[in-house]
Amino acid sequence: MATTKIIVLDDDPTGSQTVHSCLLLTRWDVDTLKEGLRDAAPLFFVLGNTRGMSADKAAAVTRDVCVNLKQALAELADAGHAINPIMVSRSDSTLRGHYPVETDVIAEVLGPFDAHFLVPAFFEGGRITRDSVHYLMVDGKPLPVHETEFARDSVFGYSHSYLPDYVEEKTAGRIKAGAVERFLLADVRGDSRPRLMALGGNACCVVDAETQQDLDHFCEQLTAVAASGKRFLFRSAASLLSALAQLPAQPVLPAAMREYVRDGRPGAVIVGSHVSKTTQQLAELLKMPDTAAIEIDVEQIAGNHQALRDAIVTQGREAHALGKTAVIYTSRGEKTFADQATRLAFGDMVSAFLMSVVHHLPRTLGFLISKGGITSNDVLSSGLALRASRVLGQILPGCSVVRCPASHPRYPRLPVVIFPGNVGDQYALAAAYSRLAGAPMGAARQASV
Repeated sequence: MATTKIIVLDDDPTGSQTVHSCLLLTRWDVDTLKEGLRDAAPLFFVLGNTRGMSADKAAAVTRDVCVNLKQALAELADAGHAINPIMVSRSDSTLRGHYPVETDVIAEVLGPFDAHFLVPAFFEGGRITRDSVHYLMVDGKPLPVHETEFARDSVFGYSHSYLPDYVEEKTAGRIKAGAVERFLLADVRGDSRPRLMALGGNACCVVDAETQQDLDHFCEQLTAVAASGKRFLFRSAASLLSALAQLPAQPVLPAAMREYVRDGRPGAVIVGSHVSKTTQQLAELLKMPDTAAIEIDVEQIAGNHQALRDAIVTQGREAHALGKTAVIYTSRGEKTFADQATRLAFGDMVSAFLMSVVHHLPRTLGFLISKGGITSNDVLSSGLALRASRVLGQILPGCSVVRCPASHPRYPRLPVVIFPGNVGDQYALAAAYSRLAGAPMGAARQASV
């Protein structure tokens, strides 16, 4: 009998923010994928980091993963270990990412599928979907996501929060809004199995959800229908993964994450995200005791890479020697660029600089916090050169902690917080630091802890 495995192709490393005890793979050769497929956890993640790439490169990486995955599945089946894969293309809960590029490639290589489902709800981050309109909760009130800063993203901008219109916009009319199957709250909370059984031809479906219980119930029905032979593909945010995996509570409570800090030592914080929420959180973090602010002027990187890197590393080591956590951050504000290619190239340059800093952080770091999705991916895959790491759980809602393996040549068992750019209130980054460093927070900030 085939084993069911949830396989998540994640376009940045933050999709594990609602699950625990599973592997994150930053390589996708056949042997590494077989390691993920054989792992005891019901799901694993392949971190392609495609949100930081051009559409063509994202398609190429997705294809490479899928081709190798197809071979890995075939080799395991030949060895008597058949696996029934549930494929998830995990992306941003504010609708940024290479849709439909990635789902098209997955369907081409691993299909055919009877339907693909867009499920962008992410409750820990205040993202809900109602009447097929996707919202971001702001001060307790729902704001259509096309009215947020995320819709004005210079690479992934969009004009619609009504998901059928979003689909038509992103597919350039290939999938018309009227052809999109809408699963409203009444459907999600009721019995959708007959309707799910009738889907075919990779129908595009959008799914409402206001609570985790909505997705839990809907996934029970999806799983039951899939067991009868129907094949479904998902394009989702992180909350769907909780519903599919049905994991027990994480083994270490968020408030107890300090037990993973190496020898109780100070850590480092790397901030690459430039969204306004990150800037607010950074300001609060720098008010915390025993932090040292180290700013990187991104305008100097291109012409002064080595000298600037050495200066930043020296400041970080000096702070560590004084028992302080170095907060290393890029200069604030979002630059404008002539075109997408120029923006991506600039982002690659800045990220490469940040990773060269990570390479030279003190070996005795107690912990590391990485702020920003693409930054976190590069920290895992390049800065720490991890082939695989395991998710311990969440230190705050939406913020996962992974740990370097004991065999890591520079940072054995180092806990690393993957902190998305657009998650948490203004005190959340300070709260994560507080839990790891044991630093007190002011009374006004306690709600974040």
